[in-house]
Amino acid sequence: MPAQDPTDPPDPTGPRESAEFTARVPQLLEAMRSIGTGLELHETLHRICETAAGLAGARYAAIGVVDQERGGLSDFVTHGVPEEEAARIGRIPDGHTGILGALIEDARVVRLDDLTADPRFAGFPPHHPRMRTFLGVPVRVQGETFGNLYVAEKTDGGRFTDGDLHMVQVLSTEAGIAINNARLYQAARQRERWIDGSVAVTTALLAGGDADEALSVVAEQARQLAESAAGVVMLPAAGGGLEVVAVSNDNSGQVLGMIVPPESGVVATLLSGSPVFVDDSASDPRMITEMGKRFGPSMMLPLHSGGRLLGVLATPRERGARPFTAAERSLATRFASQAALALMMADAQRDRERLAVFEDRDRIARDLHDLVIQRLFATGMMLEGAHRQSAAPGVRDGVGKAVGELDVTIQEIRTAIFALQQGPAEAPSGLCTRVLREINMAAVPLGFKPTHRFVGPVDSGVGELTGKNLIAALREALSNAFRHAAASRIHVTVDATAQLEDGRPAVRLTVSDDGVGIPEGGRRSGLRNLSRRAEALGGSSSYGPGLGDEGGGTSVVWEAPL
Repeated sequence: MPAQDPTDPPDPTGPRESAEFTARVPQLLEAMRSIGTGLELHETLHRICETAAGLAGARYAAIGVVDQERGGLSDFVTHGVPEEEAARIGRIPDGHTGILGALIEDARVVRLDDLTADPRFAGFPPHHPRMRTFLGVPVRVQGETFGNLYVAEKTDGGRFTDGDLHMVQVLSTEAGIAINNARLYQAARQRERWIDGSVAVTTALLAGGDADEALSVVAEQARQLAESAAGVVMLPAAGGGLEVVAVSNDNSGQVLGMIVPPESGVVATLLSGSPVFVDDSASDPRMITEMGKRFGPSMMLPLHSGGRLLGVLATPRERGARPFTAAERSLATRFASQAALALMMADAQRDRERLAVFEDRDRIARDLHDLVIQRLFATGMMLEGAHRQSAAPGVRDGVGKAVGELDVTIQEIRTAIFALQQGPAEAPSGLCTRVLREINMAAVPLGFKPTHRFVGPVDSGVGELTGKNLIAALREALSNAFRHAAASRIHVTVDATAQLEDGRPAVRLTVSDDGVGIPEGGRRSGLRNLSRRAEALGGSSSYGPGLGDEGGGTSVVWEAPL
């Protein structure tokens, strides 16, 4: 009787195999229940690995996620390899070489007693743990290969049995169902985030404000939604290229005003209204600027609506980051179209508001000319007559002075009429208005509107540079509260009567919530950004107890000198 090929699926119908499988059914059912809980994709993959290792009695387990567009591995989730050891190994396998590559090309069961003796073995990278016994099975989601589930190194030193293989195969089937549910949930959440972001942009733009701030809102929202390193808005430049006019990242000042020349391979495509997607900006020959060379994957999307190109929105990620998926590209393209429409509506609204101002100024000027000046002139004529008829020197002098004052008043009114008839200069929105706009924009993803309080001369006392940084700090604090705090109440205070420790007058921004607080050892990148902004102006940033019971939650305090 010929020996069974280790790559063939096992036959669990024999008496010994059936008894072994029956004995392990409770363990398998518990494993299936375990991996079916939760809907976050990465956590689901970790649970599948851990469960597979337990079922097969393996020291290590992994799932390699196949990249459908590039044919390699887009993700590689492991169990049994400590984090510090994984960090020393470095990047994940690319899925193009070795046994893992062979499994992607031919998605069949592979069972090996010594994987290092297999002719397809391409060697381990430095710091990789020793592995001999190996078992790999494909994981399919709705008929398509999602990836492969691997277990390696039996803990008892033996080989993987037919029972192990059958258990892992049953688990891979259940894993496909769990993965599909997690992917559907993740896609729905992703669409929800982009829709909420589009609503927030539309709300913010239609709340009023100048054009520069509107573009900054688009850049900031795009950066957050795309999980990119920066959000950049560019407008057509006079010389034919694209000029950077709004940036959302930590070093925006180094990029603002930069020109992408028309010689760049992407400019003509973007100006024609077509999007450009780049897998690696640093190596793409079309990216010829220093700004582009600093990033990795990038989406560049035209902002066009009604046949009119308003500009270009770019969302580049850090070098080495994962490329944008087809779903992300589609959602970002829709976001760009919605943002362009909102920009046009906001621009039309500002035009209507300006027209209303012009009309009101014309009415006031006509009223001043036709009514007020005529009445003042008539009053002056009456006083002139009284001046001539009066015999008392004191009365004549008093009337003469009154007539002189009326002449001066008429001249001043005429000057005011002339000024009203000129086009009003575009003035930026007051700081209070901009703060309220950020609060209204944050209310959409939060599900409630933060309360607010202004103290002192916020509009008149805070300079433009400090005001812009305060708005950026408020945006960062509200974003942190939304993403991390799980708060039900947020209060914003802007105090223009504050003082720094050295006694200098200052403006103080306080954003307090009743959320979960800042965990020990958690990320502090947002707080560091706030500190850098404050310190660049000579101020400071700190955090403390929040609005919750017994100081629960967080209060972020940002202050800068006036």
